[in-house]
Amino acid sequence: MTPIAIEVNNLGKSYRAQGVGVPTLYKTLARLIERRKLERFWALREVSFKIPRGATVGVIGPNGSGKSSLLGLIAGTITPSTGSVQTAGRISSLLELGAGFHPEMSGRENVILNASILGIPREDVMSKMDQIIEFAGLRDFIDMPVKHYSSGMYVRLGFAVAVETDPDILLTDEVLAVGDVAFQNKCMERLHEFKRQGKTMMFVSHALETVQQFCDEAFLVLDGRLTEQGPPRDVIFRYLKDYMLKIGKLAVEEFGTRQVVIEDIKVRNQDGIETTNFETGRALHIEVHYDARERIETPVFGFGIKSANGVLVCGSNTQIEAYPIPAVEGKGVIRIHLDPLTVREGSYFLSLSCHSPDHKVQYHRLEDWIAFSVNDNSERAGLVTIDSHWEHTPLPA
Repeated sequence: MTPIAIEVNNLGKSYRAQGVGVPTLYKTLARLIERRKLERFWALREVSFKIPRGATVGVIGPNGSGKSSLLGLIAGTITPSTGSVQTAGRISSLLELGAGFHPEMSGRENVILNASILGIPREDVMSKMDQIIEFAGLRDFIDMPVKHYSSGMYVRLGFAVAVETDPDILLTDEVLAVGDVAFQNKCMERLHEFKRQGKTMMFVSHALETVQQFCDEAFLVLDGRLTEQGPPRDVIFRYLKDYMLKIGKLAVEEFGTRQVVIEDIKVRNQDGIETTNFETGRALHIEVHYDARERIETPVFGFGIKSANGVLVCGSNTQIEAYPIPAVEGKGVIRIHLDPLTVREGSYFLSLSCHSPDHKVQYHRLEDWIAFSVNDNSERAGLVTIDSHWEHTPLPA
């Protein structure tokens, strides 16, 4: 049986909602006389879970849902109002930009300070000082007061301390989004190394594709509660379908003259079954049922597929594919066959449209209208699968 690295039982954190405005003696006395209880705001409540040693867990959810509070409670930087947290091994965390840094002290001095906050002996951090500075890429600035550092330099130094001190459990918040692309790649390489070493990792991220590709499990936190946990693909899909769409955080919109109306859309797999779960290399069939309320000459029907992060993966239309439709009037069906489906594992959004050949008139457009997921059992990397053919010819000695 795999040992448990993090165990959380009925965890909750509440704050007293203070009154608005500048405190006065009169207000203070009135509160004492009335003995009025201030309303409590629960940032997190009734959260319970176990994370086995060596697991990597991604925590997703909208801003203000309680994700950062959860990591803070596990790290011990926040005291719980209810419940308990038990951890096995030394924890290293990077939860807030510049947390534990003194602005007047140099980068080198702050490394020692930050390490001491993490419970690392001075002699240990001194022996790894060169590695920390090298990883952060701040050798020319390490003896400069950190008040002169950019946000990216803060992240570099904080992350370097967190990973170079060899923790058993690593907790990180969205702070990595501040760093440049090169440093983000460097960090991800180190996180992959940690994973191979069997370290336990838990991180908050809005980069859903990263969570899906890197994590063993995902937690969805909404309104201070842990509402979903399980395989990243399933949890992310639930988040996108049931929450992001409802609140309009994605570009879900409908517009057009409605001279042609897309009345119904059906997505089917290779067996003709309506579903929102597909497999790379198999078929995805789309049926677009329309109603042309007047005769429209040479309409163009199109589709687009976006990743969970909003990247347009592919798109085409009847004009591009040289499949002319002379005219439409009344009801009809357009069928689009993606066979084989070449996008790799992830969550995606399907957009559909009908417009004029010059794109000046949008008859009907449904943007990011249908959410679907794709499973891929291959070991290929990237967003799409491209068939490759290999040849090998030995050269004569």
